[in-house]
Amino acid sequence: MSTTAAPTRRGFLLGVGAIAVGFSLAGTGTAAAGTAADTTAGVAGDGTGLLRVDDPNGEENQSWLVLTEEAITVYSGKVELGTGIQTSLTQIVVEELRLGVADVKYVQGDTLLSVGQGGTTGSKSVQNGGVQLRQAAATAFAELKNRAVVALKVDPHKLEASHGVFSAKGRSVTYAELIRNGSTVLPLDPAAPLVDSRDYQVVGTSQPRVDLPGKADATFRFLHDIAPAGTLHGRVVRPPGRNSHNPVIGNLDRARAIEGFVDVVQQDRFIGVVATSQWAAARAANPATGITVTWSDGPALIPQADLPTALRDPANHYRTVVEQDDGVGPLLAAASTVVTAQYFTPFQMHGTMGASTAVADIRSEPDADTGIRATVWSGTQNVTALRGAIAGLLGLPTTAVRVIYEESSGCYGHDGVDDCAADAALLSRAVGAPVRVQWTRQDEHGWEPYGGAQAHDMAAALDKKGITAWSHLIYAPTANSRPTATNPGTLLAGALSGLLPDPLPATSVDTSGRNAPVTYDFPQRVEARLIKSFETTGPTSAAPSTPLTYRIPRTTALRSLGGFSNSFANESFFDELADAGGHDPLKLRLDSLSDKRAIAVLRAVRDAAWHDRPKGGDGTGAGLAYHQYEVVNAYVATYVEVHVDPATGQVHVDRVVVAHDCGLVINPDGLRNQIEGNVVQGISRALKEEVHYTADRITSLTWQSTTPGAAYDVIRFNEVPEIEVILIDRPDEPALGAGEPTIGTVAGAIANAVFNATGTRIRELPITPDKLRGAQQ
Repeated sequence: MSTTAAPTRRGFLLGVGAIAVGFSLAGTGTAAAGTAADTTAGVAGDGTGLLRVDDPNGEENQSWLVLTEEAITVYSGKVELGTGIQTSLTQIVVEELRLGVADVKYVQGDTLLSVGQGGTTGSKSVQNGGVQLRQAAATAFAELKNRAVVALKVDPHKLEASHGVFSAKGRSVTYAELIRNGSTVLPLDPAAPLVDSRDYQVVGTSQPRVDLPGKADATFRFLHDIAPAGTLHGRVVRPPGRNSHNPVIGNLDRARAIEGFVDVVQQDRFIGVVATSQWAAARAANPATGITVTWSDGPALIPQADLPTALRDPANHYRTVVEQDDGVGPLLAAASTVVTAQYFTPFQMHGTMGASTAVADIRSEPDADTGIRATVWSGTQNVTALRGAIAGLLGLPTTAVRVIYEESSGCYGHDGVDDCAADAALLSRAVGAPVRVQWTRQDEHGWEPYGGAQAHDMAAALDKKGITAWSHLIYAPTANSRPTATNPGTLLAGALSGLLPDPLPATSVDTSGRNAPVTYDFPQRVEARLIKSFETTGPTSAAPSTPLTYRIPRTTALRSLGGFSNSFANESFFDELADAGGHDPLKLRLDSLSDKRAIAVLRAVRDAAWHDRPKGGDGTGAGLAYHQYEVVNAYVATYVEVHVDPATGQVHVDRVVVAHDCGLVINPDGLRNQIEGNVVQGISRALKEEVHYTADRITSLTWQSTTPGAAYDVIRFNEVPEIEVILIDRPDEPALGAGEPTIGTVAGAIANAVFNATGTRIRELPITPDKLRGAQQ
């Protein structure tokens, strides 16, 4: 391998027995990584004792499954975000290899060693990646079996495999012995036989999370533990508001007098300090003890109190998208009974419990072996996109930048980790040493991109049998402002440096409009009015104007994107229609569906809870909601029981029952964990969470405060209800994602339960005592 060029994706496997299979976790499952004749290829060490397979044909979208005597290794662009996908993917691999429970090493999210496979988002890692990984493992097993046939000189149909051993006619050979016979690099074989689902031994069983032992005994290495030799510490001095400009730095001499102070860095509105310790950096960035920065005020954001009206104002729209139109206009016009309602949900945070952290090491000269000049450690969901954005920010080719994923706090969407990585990169470049940036709670709450506020206008026609036509008009800002590989302006540090973000999206489909359509059988029309997040170059333009001026807080992907708000509106309105027509809300849903899997989840909650539900009207009540995630994926029905405190008006969720069908269940315990997490976060977002701001600055900067609007309230442990999960396993169906489907049903079920308990219809989140009292007046 050259000592001057970056390695290709297949290191030479000289002297190492191995079977390597190339596949794509993001694509079609095909691979062009050579053929079985490529026996000269090999595995190279990556410095950690793991192995690297490189691709001589330049197939940058290929991931690899590598078997050697010592290890089974998956090289993947998909990352473990704390959701358990590493465990599930491991189960898929060992099932096809007939290994029972075995250790699989997972090399993930390293742009030098793994590949660009898009983000780890949207509950798609098992749903998409598991399919290709299963076929890759089957391809590797077929190669092992071919070798065993030669070694044992037997008919392949007489071979049996179990726990790493092939046997036939009283003779046996281990996988290790077979692998020792030579190196083979294979393309994924889509025809390689798969284990029949009826014979699964590991898939479908609850296996312990492979990442938890190290987390339990404090040996797991989190991102926050990364500190290369000579690491310095950085703090960014933020503007007071989104649109503040013309910064002027003062008191430099005071900062320089702090022991450990290294430098102040300024690039337009991006200002940061670097020091030898976290404490010194904090003091240097504090206006009471270090530098001071004066700013000119910028334009105010749309006032928070005006959002329900402002989102509907055409002056704030740049595009209209009709997502679905079944010709309901004449049906609504001719109907004798039409019901209408309006709903609203606020800006909400990811609320990462551990604030964002990143480490960057930017060198003046490239590494002689790899050509890398910039190494960044980040908890990003997309190492490839972040690599490109940071390369542009630093003025480097992407081949000179390496981004390494390290697990940090859970995010469930695009939080502050990418922006924190860009902060570290700019500061490291300025001082020529590794820099670690640890955001404060105020940084995280005040500057992460949020889940967007949305408004909904609903209308539907009724007759004696049920709903005959349905209309949903949504008003929504973008649900995706993630970093893009071609534009450093998509990073906060890039925007503060004077660069512009990407144009606003041309469509709402499956982003801010996710789950805006329903899967009931009646005709519907779904239309989206897309909101300008910032000033653009014209009334209908999506392109940001210079200087960048925000109209509303920056918005992005928060768990389920627009699905949380859209399903809240849909399922709340469905119950309004049931009440208006005198229907049982569960029966009306069943009567409005023909999909057998949809009917099955609703019948499951009916049998488990609905028949014995509280009668309601006395401060206690029950409600339910249903949707099919992204209208084509997992099916979820959720039942909720609540009580409303008569003294405080506080809503308490007492019981939740979720029926969940995501096809083949890989790990039941892991799946239940995901569903329970959806429920807890969904309750928090339904009852408590709201971003507060004034002028152009966020005010909810802490977890707790006695000052109104200064806290971002979330659910506490003592508020977690009894949660029952009903899993409908369908081994012969594809495995669908489970990281997001349930959360969309929670708010609607709670709002419907509150109506059952109090007779008050809630159309705005969060359902606080003030909103409940206001709705009752």
